[in-house]
Amino acid sequence: MADPKYHLITLGCQMNKNDSERMDAILSGVGFSSTENREEADVILVNTCSVRQSAEDRVFGLMHEFAMLKETRPDLIVGVTGCMPGRDRDGKIRKRLPVADLYFPITDAPQLPRWIGELRPELVNSADIETDYLKVIPERRTFRQGFVTIQTGCNKFCTYCVVPFARGLEKNRPLVDIMKEIRDLAEHGCVEVTLLGQTVNSYRAPDPENWSVGNPYQDPFAALLWEVNQVSGISRLHFTAPHPLHMTDEVIDAMILPSHLNYIHLPVQAGDDEVLRRMNRRYTTDQFLDVVRRLRKKIPNLAIGTDIIVGFCGETRDQYLKTAELYEQIRFDISYTARYSTRSGTAAARAFKDDVDRDEKKWRWNHLQEIQERIVYEKNQAFVGKTVSVLVERHEPPAPTDEMLALGGNIIDHLANLPGTCLGNSREMKLVRFSGPKELLGQIVNVKINKAEKWILDGQKLS
Repeated sequence: MADPKYHLITLGCQMNKNDSERMDAILSGVGFSSTENREEADVILVNTCSVRQSAEDRVFGLMHEFAMLKETRPDLIVGVTGCMPGRDRDGKIRKRLPVADLYFPITDAPQLPRWIGELRPELVNSADIETDYLKVIPERRTFRQGFVTIQTGCNKFCTYCVVPFARGLEKNRPLVDIMKEIRDLAEHGCVEVTLLGQTVNSYRAPDPENWSVGNPYQDPFAALLWEVNQVSGISRLHFTAPHPLHMTDEVIDAMILPSHLNYIHLPVQAGDDEVLRRMNRRYTTDQFLDVVRRLRKKIPNLAIGTDIIVGFCGETRDQYLKTAELYEQIRFDISYTARYSTRSGTAAARAFKDDVDRDEKKWRWNHLQEIQERIVYEKNQAFVGKTVSVLVERHEPPAPTDEMLALGGNIIDHLANLPGTCLGNSREMKLVRFSGPKELLGQIVNVKINKAEKWILDGQKLS
């Protein structure tokens, strides 16, 4: 028979995407090939997110689609993994997904070959399994960028968050495994690495004897940043998402090492101390501002992004407006703003009432979005006339013009002489667009910016 096929759907954060790369590696290792066509897949897997209710609702919608597929293809295997099974302590979510043949937390992903083999033995050429899913080398979809998980789980227990329930308590990967993966990435042409963890800067190496002799840092995460900077070929380094409590002076100092991007994503979540206390964020607004002050003292032009939740339990309009004031004071470069939704199993679901109505949450989201768009537009004007370094991640072919259509003939021949549009991020994580050929994909180029909008910088590649 032809190679069995699988279709993998990934929802949520970069860590979920990295987990999916591991499932790609597991399945390709036992003879499967990936397909974008659900109708031809023997196995469909959904790697789920539970951060927002909307993400879970999408999963239920997908299951309805797969149930219809199973009516014509009853041997189709449907699997659900990720955060939903991870946090489903009482099985209530599982009962709502009867179409799923497999339902498992991501840490059990190495068992996939065995489970598939039990359901359809003809699909699997081996049932060999790896006991630790983090030992599985991910199947990379891009050769120039790599996401490397250094830590799973979380010990912080923010009251709104499902991560400790979905992924368990914090577990740090051995330094030797992390560095082996990064060196392998570099050997295969990777130039940009993003380190992933729920509170990534709380990393503590379980094998500290493997630090390099010349490593100057005592803080383990700062020491890890130094180690990565020693890997030849890695010229762009980023990490997400740090916790403000662990932004030590050494970590900040390590951010000026050559490979590090000029950007940090630092979640604040709210700008009112009482709201932060109910969220169990473990810092005050003054403490957060101190972190920002120390960052900007060391790296004056650092771009800073954040996460904010509006409409958390008990948050008044005045408390929300303190968040807006904090945003104005810090002038973030971007915010991923969410309207609070109750997550079953969390402390907030047990202890607080979701008492901010939907219209008020919508107003706050729109209000903060307007502030964000104004500030980012203003800040982006500083890039006009300057040159930025861009890793080209995407290429869009040229579209036919009216003049080409009027000429007639083969449009493809006309388009072949045009360069198209290249897109990629600067070291400040600003999206940059410029004219260029497809051959620039994966290259790092210098672009002079001539126009700045809210979410994109337009420029011209320098020769």
